[in-house]
Amino acid sequence: MTVQDASAAPGSPAERVSTPVDGVDVLGALSPSRAGDFLTCPLLFRYRTVDRIPEPHSPDAVRGTVVHRVLENLFDLPAGDRTPDRARDLLVPAWHELLDAEPAVAEMFGSEGPDVAAWLTSCRSVLDRYFTLEDPRRLEPAERELYVETLLDSKLLLRGFVDRIDVAPDGAIRVVDYKTGRSPAAGFEAKALFQMKFYALVIWRTRGVVPAMLQLVYLGNGEIVRYVPDEQDLLGTERKVEAIWAAIRHAQDTGDWQARRSRLCDWCAHQAICPEWGGTPPPLPEPTATAAST
Repeated sequence: MTVQDASAAPGSPAERVSTPVDGVDVLGALSPSRAGDFLTCPLLFRYRTVDRIPEPHSPDAVRGTVVHRVLENLFDLPAGDRTPDRARDLLVPAWHELLDAEPAVAEMFGSEGPDVAAWLTSCRSVLDRYFTLEDPRRLEPAERELYVETLLDSKLLLRGFVDRIDVAPDGAIRVVDYKTGRSPAAGFEAKALFQMKFYALVIWRTRGVVPAMLQLVYLGNGEIVRYVPDEQDLLGTERKVEAIWAAIRHAQDTGDWQARRSRLCDWCAHQAICPEWGGTPPPLPEPTATAAST
């Protein structure tokens, strides 16, 4: 199997809403999450994108999904109704909506997993913390959960979903991303900012405007990280993305997907088949006839 699309599995939200690129020999597609996987550990990228090995649902990741959904729905309400109580009211319906779409999510609860009631309480705590950072009654986002994509001159397609875009009366754009975890320690912000610069690059290429502000809202500990990008930042991000893609293609051509041990290994679902932990990777999938180009 070749790395034809390193951003979305078939049937994923990105796959459903992406725009066909007619008459262009596209190298492939890359999202900030998949680029981040490769930077973290090329073998993790392989397992997720090439092998497509299923991973168990994580309570933390699912909390993030549900909280994001609540915050998206919150802005459907009239401004005066965007209160902590209404956000809590939206929580259980958002949880049931996810269960209806992905029943397997329920498997993370049980004899060895967290209690559903306690987990929902943790979600409420995260939502309450949001209101200490922003007053949604004073905000009218221009876009929420916006799918963005652009084709670089190199013919690499960049794409992803932006949590929120705010547009000021003077046209200035603020890109906002919610994180339900804690903010990184000083000196470790680069990974999160790379994701935001990736989105800023796509917006700049599609709208011709460099976003005035990139804002990360950390709901785990109630902090906001802001960054003001410029054209040089985004040109540097474009070069970095293309270098990542070149490294991905090299790993694909050589079959050498190196494992990279780090503190993030503690949260990896693939330790049993990772050579850094005494495991053996499975054979690479056979190339498919339909994946003739990347």
